[in-house]
Amino acid sequence: MELVEDKNIDVIYVATPHTFHFEHSILCLEHKKAVLCEKPLGINLGQVEIMISLAKEKNVFLMEALWTQFLPHFNYVKNLVDSKEYGRLLGLEADFGFNAPFEPKKRIYNKELGGGSLMDVGIYPIFLSLALLGIPEDIFAEATIGSTGVDENCTIQLSYSNAVKANLYSAINETTPTTATLRFETAKVIINSRFHEPSSVSIQKNGKMETKEFPVTTHGYNFEAVHVQNMLKEKRTESTLMSFEKSKELISILDSIRKEINLEY
Repeated sequence: MELVEDKNIDVIYVATPHTFHFEHSILCLEHKKAVLCEKPLGINLGQVEIMISLAKEKNVFLMEALWTQFLPHFNYVKNLVDSKEYGRLLGLEADFGFNAPFEPKKRIYNKELGGGSLMDVGIYPIFLSLALLGIPEDIFAEATIGSTGVDENCTIQLSYSNAVKANLYSAINETTPTTATLRFETAKVIINSRFHEPSSVSIQKNGKMETKEFPVTTHGYNFEAVHVQNMLKEKRTESTLMSFEKSKELISILDSIRKEINLEY
């Protein structure tokens, strides 16, 4: 309570376990503190809608902290898609897996804390697909549900019009390359490991491979923080890049996948 009642605090970063995002963000918003809340914004669409509704009612800034959105290499790839420099995007594959120690009471494997691969790291490949391909027409998913009741790995296929597909994978019980491969009409673009954080981009075209570097002097979270600062300076209550609608679309896809794999929190 001391934090939200401190008149010297303008914005609060909520980075607690998933199942506390709603409670803690609501507390901040009720006290008219701007909120940057870690992904996923809420544990389901219902929570996210309430959070957004309260932010609008209180006229207070709220944004989901999905830092990939603000990284230079991601925006370079997004521009390649939007400009159709290599033609239409025909499909993508992306994975994110790491081998977490099996500790049932800690966040990763604890269902009460929103554990599992989907909500923790699967959200990154899904965000990538949403950002580059939009909302899918069909969703298929299957998962390995472990002894603690969370998905230890999850295989996802998102289908779009014109036979475009996104094949995605997440895991907390194995380490994967954590790359993203985009297939265009005239080139293949690879976001190198680890694709969700500051990385390089390789472009394969006409039998040649070129790699573009995007050097940063920090871990990369500063791009997101600077954006929030700019939004607050402009007196905005919603991000121009990570909008309320984008967060609702993202959690809706996650909800649909959890329904497919019979995972309820």
